[in-house]
Amino acid sequence: MIIPDYRSGSVINLMSSIVAGLGGPPSIYAPLAALPSTRMVDAKSIILFVIDGMGYQYLCQSGRGSVIHEHLEARITTTFPPTTATAIPCFFTGAAPQQHGFTGWFTWFRELGSVLAVLPFRSRYGGEPLGQCGISPLDLTSQSPIVERIPARSCLVVPSRIAYSDFNRAFSGTAEIHPYRSLADCLATLEAIIAARVSRQYIYAYWPEFDSLAHQYGVASREVARHFADLDAAITKFRAKLSGSDTFMIITADHGFIDVDPRRCVQLGDHRHLAETLTLPLCGEPRLAYCYVHPGRRRQFEDYVRSELASCTTLIRSEELMRQGFFGLGEPDPRLQDRIGHYALAMKEGYVIKDWILGEKPYQHIGVHGGVSEAEMYVPLAVAAL
Repeated sequence: MIIPDYRSGSVINLMSSIVAGLGGPPSIYAPLAALPSTRMVDAKSIILFVIDGMGYQYLCQSGRGSVIHEHLEARITTTFPPTTATAIPCFFTGAAPQQHGFTGWFTWFRELGSVLAVLPFRSRYGGEPLGQCGISPLDLTSQSPIVERIPARSCLVVPSRIAYSDFNRAFSGTAEIHPYRSLADCLATLEAIIAARVSRQYIYAYWPEFDSLAHQYGVASREVARHFADLDAAITKFRAKLSGSDTFMIITADHGFIDVDPRRCVQLGDHRHLAETLTLPLCGEPRLAYCYVHPGRRRQFEDYVRSELASCTTLIRSEELMRQGFFGLGEPDPRLQDRIGHYALAMKEGYVIKDWILGEKPYQHIGVHGGVSEAEMYVPLAVAAL
């Protein structure tokens, strides 16, 4: 099991380097060892380009010869679990899940009495985003937007369909939001922001399509390979256009991927004696599930997992995950324990576990993430000084 290197080698440390490079205050998380802030102090624009799902392993095995691979400088860890719903709050706050408290795509929030789909910011069973009820993601965390600690102009360049979502608006802080509709539009927007610069600036750009295609077709698919080639070609042209602009561009990701055989999907509905021990649906991720167990049935729960699911999962107490530092360093948010259950099922290589609620349409992704394998936990750090 890969534990994120929160001391000097994770995406959290990358954010500390960026803040320091722009003259902001230090964090409890040290700057990234592979990217000292001194390398950025003379840059007029700093771009953090997050390619959702593009893991280090993919880049090294399938991306050789690309311009992104040409600028690869290091392998770093993402957060735990390695999933967008946990990593994006790290980019937005500069804090680890130990402090920001968003622990997976489906998270139980005791203060709401509900399991939420975190990034859409609505109840798991559906309905409208909670912003319509006057509730903000900021109400569920002790962390503030990282841009408020950056003494420079800040911009978020994000897909138009999510640009003004509850989550993006909450964590955009004082940043300008720039929506886009395509890859060409995304890069043209970045060019325009850089061309209009009148002072130092930080630009966060997020590209989701690699992740979407990897889920649908598998990370090893031709569809993903074609998309990566198109993405790399576009970035190559973008890099050439920005030559001499005093721009420092960082490319990384929120997680990597593995592909799974549908026959290795464990359906909780097929394990009645396990399901009856739980007080809530499984939370977290299909590759890392948090279990809320009835206090009188913990022995039954443990015995069942160890006897019937030993070949496909590792059982670990959630408090042990905290003790070993999976979620971060320092004092945890007091609500963290509520959001990780009593136990976690860390699925072994090639396995996922699914639990469906009423009204939910079952689905099966080929490409998955959220587990503790190298392919999922390690992401690239590529750097280009333009």
